[in-house]
Amino acid sequence: MNILEKIVEQKKKEVTERKSLYPVKLLEQSIFFASPTVSLKKYVQRKDLSGIIAEIKRKSPSKGTINPHVSIERTSIGYMQAGASALSILTDKDFFGGSNEDLMVARKFNYCPILRKDFTIDEYQIIEAKSIGADAILLISAILELQQAKQLASFAHSLGLEVLFEVHSAEELHPQLFFDVDLIGVNNRDLKSFEVSLDVSRKLIGMIPKDLVKISESGISSTEAIDELRGIGFDGFLMGENFMKHSRPEVAAKEFIGKLKSRK
Repeated sequence: MNILEKIVEQKKKEVTERKSLYPVKLLEQSIFFASPTVSLKKYVQRKDLSGIIAEIKRKSPSKGTINPHVSIERTSIGYMQAGASALSILTDKDFFGGSNEDLMVARKFNYCPILRKDFTIDEYQIIEAKSIGADAILLISAILELQQAKQLASFAHSLGLEVLFEVHSAEELHPQLFFDVDLIGVNNRDLKSFEVSLDVSRKLIGMIPKDLVKISESGISSTEAIDELRGIGFDGFLMGENFMKHSRPEVAAKEFIGKLKSRK
């Protein structure tokens, strides 16, 4: 069993447990549930922002512990002040050290799109995402059947949430889904082997319709890489590790985005 399969197995157990602890009726009473959402798709395309979706994650299966004591409040505010277009918050506890509370804290202090980064396999998790203040969810092609992905995307839209659909290979790019999702994310990291290469983005960009908002994810560590990726058609760039490996991720983001803006 590879790490992705292990994560999905653990997620199934987690969802079953959370359904009993926090019934849907309870989630729907959250102050965030009836709140309007902010469009990730629109913010990523804003010319006055960087296109960067800045991520907060404490650890990962590939890198181990990255920044276990990060301040969600300070980092999320700092990311947005630095010029990030949106936030991505890891909420998986077992493999990434995150929590729903992390996203709720980020929501409390920021009016911007927030992507709930998790392994969504059940409609319950989408209700949960809305209840904690997320504006968009991640659907990962590698762990979902086509029909399941379509159903989850439709359900997310019924709650006013946008959908970032993540792929890693041509086989995972389902043209039937292009009309069901809001953004396509190309993950340069193979979630099974953890190998990272920007060649994945270079290879897949031509297979995605031009009118879809495209995000390149993982392995981006230089402004030159963003210039290249933007030049071949990507609108946004999900970056986490490059900032999180610093003791003050928001400072690293400010320096990076400042350098990026100076190149325009």
